[in-house]
Amino acid sequence: MTDNTKQLLRIRNLRMAANTANGPLEIIKGIDLDLQPGEVLGLVGESGAGKSTLGLASMGYSRDGCQFTDGVVEFKGRDILGISSKERRALRGCQIAYVAQSAAASFNPAYKLIDQYAEGPLFHGEGNREAAETDAVDLYKQMRLPNPEEIGFRYPHQISGGQLQRAMTAMAMSCRPDLIVFDEPTTALDVTTQIEVLTAIRNIVEEFNTAAIYITHDLAVVAQMADRIMVLKDGQLVEEADTQAMLSDPQESYTKTLWSVRSIEKRKKPLPDAAEKPLLSVKHVDACYGDTQVLHDISFDIYRGRTVAVVGESGSGKSTTAKVICGLLNADKGAIEFEGNQLPNCFKDRTKEDLRHIQFIYQMPDTALNPKQKIKDIIGRPVKFYLGLTGAALEKRVRALMEMIELDPEIFMNRYPDELSGGQKQRVGIARALAAEPDFIICDEVTSALDQLVAEGILKLLMRLQDELNLSYMFITHDLATVRAIADDVIVMQKGKVIEQGETEKMFKPPHHEYTELLLSSVPEMDPDWLSNLQKQRETEVT
Repeated sequence: MTDNTKQLLRIRNLRMAANTANGPLEIIKGIDLDLQPGEVLGLVGESGAGKSTLGLASMGYSRDGCQFTDGVVEFKGRDILGISSKERRALRGCQIAYVAQSAAASFNPAYKLIDQYAEGPLFHGEGNREAAETDAVDLYKQMRLPNPEEIGFRYPHQISGGQLQRAMTAMAMSCRPDLIVFDEPTTALDVTTQIEVLTAIRNIVEEFNTAAIYITHDLAVVAQMADRIMVLKDGQLVEEADTQAMLSDPQESYTKTLWSVRSIEKRKKPLPDAAEKPLLSVKHVDACYGDTQVLHDISFDIYRGRTVAVVGESGSGKSTTAKVICGLLNADKGAIEFEGNQLPNCFKDRTKEDLRHIQFIYQMPDTALNPKQKIKDIIGRPVKFYLGLTGAALEKRVRALMEMIELDPEIFMNRYPDELSGGQKQRVGIARALAAEPDFIICDEVTSALDQLVAEGILKLLMRLQDELNLSYMFITHDLATVRAIADDVIVMQKGKVIEQGETEKMFKPPHHEYTELLLSSVPEMDPDWLSNLQKQRETEVT
């Protein structure tokens, strides 16, 4: 029997409901949870499983439109659902902290990092401004941030995403909480940056014996972080076990399904014939942001019906290359050719037909879809613009596109984006791109924010559409498992240069370029000792 006096967090029969047009909908269904001091608990499950809702509930917090309907949340033996909102605010940020998924969206862009770090300790009476600044430098050092004495005096937009995520973890530690809730803190990071952030998080949790709830849909990541794993589905607990036992011998069929994702089998395509001309060519392109050159002599070809994956860490130039192809950033040198014809540098100078041929699917459907437009209007606008359809013909085409992406038009046409799940919204983004009847689609990290089951569905959809419509894809990603699953060819970029490119099968076989080897070795494995072994290996190589 568990000794309740030693428990840090104890949740019993927790039930929560969300307000809907049809009345309350139960989203957490009688979950129990125990957490000891210094323990790390992993919460995994597909989108809508209730992971983030449960994580926030451990702080006594519920999102707008949601409410607690039953149960207790005891923190250090005290039911925090039964105390006043003022008392709960005194706990949050001090004894219980939260690290959000998107650091860029969580920081105030108008204030320096050090100001936002100091806000917590000063609000909770944990010392003066000078002491907070000194402490921030110490934590920045432990988080392995560059120039720890100076980085706090930068604004959020002046550091990278990985650095910002570590700065947010340091900020969460500012009052030395007993519990931190990490909500998908590495989802949008490339593999090399993810390793740095995971290492820093694990080190600081161990250093201060801080308990943590680690929410993720990445099973290999949770294997590195958690002592114990809880699997959720539809607001209910499916299975719970120590990490090693859960990884080696999951008991429930749903858990086994999660563990066996990425079962995609790509059809091997023959190499382009020597006489075949590329659909799109990037020729010796240089590009700058202001006075800073960010692309250096970029060249590659993409052939009809093939998928080219572009990989590299943050800042390598992947998305910048996509912007140049689309005409959103002017090339200072070189050319973009489509079917042998050079495209104007700027999209404003391109014809409607030029624009129609090249379409874009964005990483974050939450920000890419207009929240005030119905789904039928979001998909219908490019149909009307590029194809000139109106009235009944327009509606017929929108319905056909929705069926193509496997969304029932009768159910979804008149909904707004916030009434759809993340995976459903990404399908709408795909339909919007298809609406122009393009030949070439740029997919910019289109599965990075999705759980593995939903991501697999999106990838299979993209592959099916490619076969049916003979589409070409440029797939920007930091997920090398995705690259293996769907890419015919791979381009590796570093610091604005193409350092290696070739067929996928050959690119994953040694010998590799030194940087490609670094990327491949940074992909987490389903082994709890993987991160520790990698750290030891790299420390040995340095010495």
